[in-house]
Amino acid sequence: MVSATAAIEPGLSERRVPFAGIATRAVALVLDVALVTAIVVVGAGLLGLVASLVGELRPQWLVVTLAGCAWGLTVTVYFVLFWSVTGQTPGMRAMRLRVVTADGTPPRLGRAFVRLIGLLLAIVPLFAGFLPVLFDSKRRALPDYLARTVVLYADGEPDGAVTGGP
Repeated sequence: MVSATAAIEPGLSERRVPFAGIATRAVALVLDVALVTAIVVVGAGLLGLVASLVGELRPQWLVVTLAGCAWGLTVTVYFVLFWSVTGQTPGMRAMRLRVVTADGTPPRLGRAFVRLIGLLLAIVPLFAGFLPVLFDSKRRALPDYLARTVVLYADGEPDGAVTGGP
């Protein structure tokens, strides 16, 4: 296994860098958003079925507002819970990625929430918040800088702490 420090030292470029790149992170994010959307659609379908039995919800703006809130709440719970409990979402697991703090553990609840805010801020300006991944030695994006985390390949994790601090 390559340690995080050894991965950024000069002359060791023949070894695999343990920090995840932009392509694998993008695929993981797409998988996660698709899964969250599927969860919301199934939930909305079940609620629609129940609503058809008892009557429609009106006015229409209220239905749209509730649907948006449900999607936002599902996204928040999904990402924050998976990041803080296991250090990886199902999309990250499929791409063999893991998010860790400087001591090599998954981020705690508060840090995972800050990471989610950073993710939203990184997406808003046409995904520009992910451009630092292309230039940073630890391949950190805006969410990583704000939450002080790094994203590693799960099979390339160091034994112990990620030295140097994210």
